[in-house]
Amino acid sequence: METMESYRHAQDGFDAVLAAVPADGWDKPSACAQWTVRDVAGHVIWGQEQLRHWATGQEYTGTTGAPGTPHPGELTGDDPVATWRAARARCAETLTDEALGRTVSITGLGDIPLAGVVTLLVTDHLAHTWDIGHALGLDVRLAPELVTGSFAWARANMVRAPGYFGPELTPPPDADEQTRWLAFLGRACWEPVTA
Repeated sequence: METMESYRHAQDGFDAVLAAVPADGWDKPSACAQWTVRDVAGHVIWGQEQLRHWATGQEYTGTTGAPGTPHPGELTGDDPVATWRAARARCAETLTDEALGRTVSITGLGDIPLAGVVTLLVTDHLAHTWDIGHALGLDVRLAPELVTGSFAWARANMVRAPGYFGPELTPPPDADEQTRWLAFLGRACWEPVTA
């Protein structure tokens, strides 16, 4: 799958799970340490703002939703789904071929073209789609082709640090690819979320 097609597909999946969050679900704990469902949404919204600024060559000093920060849910506003969709649309307008060739610096990855950040965000969107769905007790089945591509990317580019990805876990012996991928990202998808 082409990079932007994969990215849009991953975003569509995130959008669908975000739209499924009930009114009383936003404050449920997620698989991300110290983050609620609302915080996960806020982090993904922050990522859209960061990407948009990089695409347009502007400095972005907002850190509220950065990996590991406390309370990124503050970025979601009164309607997290609408806030996400607006951020996604604003960002999409800036992702031109020229912008995707722009070089940016990423913690743990160094200087890479913005297209490389888009590839990273495919993994980010997939992981956080699962995080939110799992917190809600849903059996989230991600697009297999996206999981395969993300797994390959993660094996070559994983940043294991507080606020990023935790230690690799050992999945059950009969685990499917999605479960093995989640375990590689430090997510014990075979266990329930605990507060």
